[in-house]
Amino acid sequence: MAIIQVEHLSFAYTTDLEPVKVLDDINLEIDKGEAFALMGPTGAGKSTLCLALNGIIPHLVNGTMDGRVLVDGIDTRDTYPAALSQTVGIIHQDPDSQLFCPSVEEEVAFGLENAGLARQEITERIDWALRVVRMDAYRKSSPARLSGGQKQRVAIACSLALLPKVLVLDEPTSSLDPAGQAEVYEAVERLRRERQVTLVLVGTDAEHSAAYTAHMAFLIAGKIIALGEPQKLLADKQLVTLAGVYPPQMMELAWELNSRCQTSYNWLHMGQAESDLRARLQDPRSHG
Repeated sequence: MAIIQVEHLSFAYTTDLEPVKVLDDINLEIDKGEAFALMGPTGAGKSTLCLALNGIIPHLVNGTMDGRVLVDGIDTRDTYPAALSQTVGIIHQDPDSQLFCPSVEEEVAFGLENAGLARQEITERIDWALRVVRMDAYRKSSPARLSGGQKQRVAIACSLALLPKVLVLDEPTSSLDPAGQAEVYEAVERLRRERQVTLVLVGTDAEHSAAYTAHMAFLIAGKIIALGEPQKLLADKQLVTLAGVYPPQMMELAWELNSRCQTSYNWLHMGQAESDLRARLQDPRSHG
């Protein structure tokens, strides 16, 4: 069952000169509890689409919107972001822009207090959210003293404490090292499995997102040019290059071997490559 339905969505920003069209007739459905990747180059319209999912567009951004977005049956045209914040949470790529309180637990409490929840419930949600992202040992720490991956996990906890049904991560690991990236993706995948939170992972690098998502869309110049399973989309080198997406390293290796050895490998991660290559060594006639 779809929790996100985007129907013929177009959006143009209002400027002093002329409107700038950023989204062009987007149609998209994402199922409840699914992890979905939205990929494309800088300027493709990915962040604009994210803002349309929680009502910031059309309510807080100057522009013209056509079509509609439904999230858990709620029409974002009729619902303001404050009301949607408990349905859709958005995590941006720079956690420092979202963290401003003296301690981790105060960061998580901020949104809950603004939602007018009782003190006992606030305390319980803080405890739960920090446990989920494995940051409960840092609750008294200053966010400024945390690593990049830890800060991003705190940002996730802040959104998660509001119990959203959908969590949108807009290039959440672009400024993190590999260890920090792994921390964030492992945390959100655990949320999806344990809490049935729907994940929308947005970015240009498919190294991690391809391994965690069931479906992927390529967005270029405001249009979705491809939609399907990550393994199938990323196997198409020409399409991936056109979409400005950085493929997983194992997929690049598969492309190279396919070109040189007339094989048909299609790998997202090391385990797939190891299995296929072992099979080939045992049976040289196998082409994978």
